[in-house]
Amino acid sequence: MKHRPPALLGALLLSAGLVACSSSGDGSNAGGPTVLDVWLMRDSVSEAFQQEFEAGFEKAHPEIDVRIQIQEWEGIGEKVTAALASNDAPDVIEVGNTQVAQYARSGGLTDFTGKVDDLGGESWLDGLAEPGAWEGKQYGIPYYAANRVVIYRTDLFREAGIDAAAIKTRDQWLAATEKLDKDGVQGIYLPGQNWFALAGFVWDEGGDLAVREDGRWKGGLDSPEAVRAMEFYKRLQALGKGPKDSDESRPLQADVVAQGRIAQVIATPGGANVIAQKNPDLKGKLGFFPIPGKTADRPGAVFTGGSDLVVPAVARHQDEAYTFLKELTGDAWQTKLALAMSYVPNKTTLATAVASDPGAAAMAVGAAHGHATPHTPQWAAVEAKNPIKDYMTAVLTGRDPQAEAAKASRAITTTLNSGS
Repeated sequence: MKHRPPALLGALLLSAGLVACSSSGDGSNAGGPTVLDVWLMRDSVSEAFQQEFEAGFEKAHPEIDVRIQIQEWEGIGEKVTAALASNDAPDVIEVGNTQVAQYARSGGLTDFTGKVDDLGGESWLDGLAEPGAWEGKQYGIPYYAANRVVIYRTDLFREAGIDAAAIKTRDQWLAATEKLDKDGVQGIYLPGQNWFALAGFVWDEGGDLAVREDGRWKGGLDSPEAVRAMEFYKRLQALGKGPKDSDESRPLQADVVAQGRIAQVIATPGGANVIAQKNPDLKGKLGFFPIPGKTADRPGAVFTGGSDLVVPAVARHQDEAYTFLKELTGDAWQTKLALAMSYVPNKTTLATAVASDPGAAAMAVGAAHGHATPHTPQWAAVEAKNPIKDYMTAVLTGRDPQAEAAKASRAITTTLNSGS
């Protein structure tokens, strides 16, 4: 889900010194339980949940001593690459869902294709399961998901006489936003380069950011479906004062929403906590609803961010690692994790587990129609240059939509095929 800048020197140092990273050595513990080394990422679990899980897991499996090491996102790609190429890799690693393909392509991951049914794979979220597969084999096991929703000001909606629960379609959403966008209120704060939101509209229209045809990738922004999606984005973006030439981080949209009378913003539910921290007067005045779809019977498509769990092919404790995977991704611990961290569980059948959490519940509705970015290791190179952002700004500032879409699609096509 997260991409970080490369650091070649760090990777070389890690390769040379990785032996010191493992806490288990050969995994033996003087005839006692097998020591299982696990890397989880910062903020994927709380300290309280980690302690509860470790205690519960070891009680159920006294033959395994699980040792979770929390890793930082910064530089994790190089660290994982070095671990997979070493003889001293951890037994289980959490990775961003869109990162699985690049590790699988190297041949460094254990294939779990034959275990999918045993792990409840028939109910996995597509946005986690699909990027966890590579060339027809399942390497990444869905761990948890997060996606964007609409965070709205309950007081401003009430003043305008709008019932957020009644907004089910994009047309209804536009009408409500137009009604809100007056008297010093921005109907929505939508930066011009929120390409994750645009991707959802493209998927709703039946298009994609890129498609694979006859063994080659082709950018999809110039398709009729994608062009319609950009037209909708332009109409929505105009109902606020979001900058046309920047994304959610410049400026931080939570800062903007906290400072002004802004009725809506598209963000993950955790953004509401950040907004309220920055402006305590907004505590209790922020609600959530799923991004609306084209029709009332189906919510809007969303980009599914989140993580998968993988096992290095060189990991010494394959059976114990599988036991760990089955426990942490099983229904009982997935339910506890979702409630503890306000995540979407890894299965559609567990959506009701977060019904008591309004933000997570709204997220779960969208997650059932989640998508991932085009499934290729080269997609990271597209994001590094991101012609989608340039395309969006060009259209929002008055340039010809079809010509700019064709230009961006050519750039995506070139980048995606450069590694083939």
